[in-house]
Amino acid sequence: MFQVEYAKETVKRGATALGIVYEDGVLFASVKRVGKLLVSTSIEKIFQIDDHVGAIAAGFLSDARVLVENLRIRAQVHRITYDEPIDVWNVAKALGDRMQYSTLLAGLRPFGVSVLIGGVDKTGVHLIEADPSGMLFEYHAHAIGRGAQVARKILEQKWKEGLSEEDAISLAKEILRKAEKEGTLEMAVVKKGEKFRFLTQEEIGGR
Repeated sequence: MFQVEYAKETVKRGATALGIVYEDGVLFASVKRVGKLLVSTSIEKIFQIDDHVGAIAAGFLSDARVLVENLRIRAQVHRITYDEPIDVWNVAKALGDRMQYSTLLAGLRPFGVSVLIGGVDKTGVHLIEADPSGMLFEYHAHAIGRGAQVARKILEQKWKEGLSEEDAISLAKEILRKAEKEGTLEMAVVKKGEKFRFLTQEEIGGR
């Protein structure tokens, strides 16, 4: 159990990551480190799982990459088997099961990452957190990482049902300005009738 707590502390040291449900989709937002010699595209914090599902992570991004690859396979197998896209909650449950399994055996360690799964399916728009213990919680808006406490306070004050995409982007920018002192903003959306996509810097606007 101590290892799970250590894993949660690792998440708290990762860059702030946000998930915000708006009127017809989910917005993912975070920051990327910048440096003269660093190739920023080599850092992945936001991931596409399927056309209608995405994810964002805080903590050990190497752990997140392994988990996301497994979820991509699960989503494609479901699509091939049943000829329909997988439900967002089914993706989240597969993730939670894999993370919880790693807390059971002495030869394994818990994944040092929290993941927000977001997407749109026939039941609606969903944003679900999986923490290192494998617990799952659904939110209208949520934050993980080192700035989570500040971010959650702002989300509690300013999130409202029926938020437009533009307002969701503005809210994410406001939060990341306060939670992260440096870094390049990165955002992605997945919404009804459209495929997962990353927003351009022009769509995001200035820091």
